[in-house]
Amino acid sequence: MASIKDVGKLFMFIVGGIVAIIVGSFMIRGTMHLWDNPENKKTDEKDND
Repeated sequence: MASIKDVGKLFMFIVGGIVAIIVGSFMIRGTMHLWDNPENKKTDEKDND
């Protein structure tokens, strides 16, 4: 049977990976919104003129 330390390391590795994926997805979504908004506003202003 695996020791408690081995189980703890595996558990922390899995939890850390899940947290990294979630944080990374939020960061990517945030940067995509930052890139989209100025471009959309500029194109809307040009179309209206």
